[in-house]
Amino acid sequence: MAKILANDGIDPIGKAMLERAGHTVDTQNIPQDQLASRLNEYDAITVRSATKVRKDLIDACPNIKLIGRGGVGMDNIDVEYARGKGLAVVNTPASSSLSVAELVFAHLFTGVRFLQDANRKMPVEGNTQFNDLKKAYTKGIELRGKTIGILGFGRIGREVAKIALGLGMEVLAYDLYEFNPEVELTFMGASKVKLHVKVATKEELLKNSDFISVHTPAVEKPELGAEEFAQMKNGAFVVNASRGGVIDESALLTALESGKIAFAGLDVFENEPKPLGALLTHPRISLTPHIGASTVEAQERIGTELANLIIDFFKN
Repeated sequence: MAKILANDGIDPIGKAMLERAGHTVDTQNIPQDQLASRLNEYDAITVRSATKVRKDLIDACPNIKLIGRGGVGMDNIDVEYARGKGLAVVNTPASSSLSVAELVFAHLFTGVRFLQDANRKMPVEGNTQFNDLKKAYTKGIELRGKTIGILGFGRIGREVAKIALGLGMEVLAYDLYEFNPEVELTFMGASKVKLHVKVATKEELLKNSDFISVHTPAVEKPELGAEEFAQMKNGAFVVNASRGGVIDESALLTALESGKIAFAGLDVFENEPKPLGALLTHPRISLTPHIGASTVEAQERIGTELANLIIDFFKN
């Protein structure tokens, strides 16, 4: 039976499944700089976004047979190199999609009603300047009837579209690859409705969206930079719950200061775990610390799916 290092943790349900199958699971975190000397004690490693499994670590640990990623993106793993060395590399792409999509709308609802600013000012000014604050936040808007552009129409993008359609929004979708524009909405666990989103070019999406949510993998050049912000509607909102670096943060700050962009919701950052200070203190940015997949339900699904993948691998 295998000895597994869950270096970024694993849900107790997944851990119990692996142990019932006869495997040993160690959830003690080994710092990145110590992994090369410690990882050969194990047959497999599971990670989330914190631990990186690069070529040098793979070369240093020939005992490892499997790398598991609890989540969607695998840009913290040198996947092709690992597979070329004969390692199995698995992930759980569907398990956290709904949680990330719901966080996107948490940021959008925050932005349209100024909650990010109100929650900062009410504790210190609410009992002395209540009426002034009330007046300051009277220009909120509704999401219904507005257009949301979804850059990247994979599993998470599709979940964002479902929520948007349920709210009565128009959806524009863009992806580098051909995709099915039909999405299925389920109501009360039974009734189902199939709807189509509008397929758009990136330029059409930028020009016509009131809100833009980015769901692309890590890229060399940001999906949204100064050129893209210039093409957007005045007063557009942008949300990034995908990867740090897909939005040019300096260009975003410039666009916010000019008023071109009215609001940003950020769950991921270029320089994690030390985001740019100007982002953290900006009154028109809603902030979360990379928690898109961090719901109880998503972690249970991730743990279960990852455990099944590992069990099946070592069974064979």
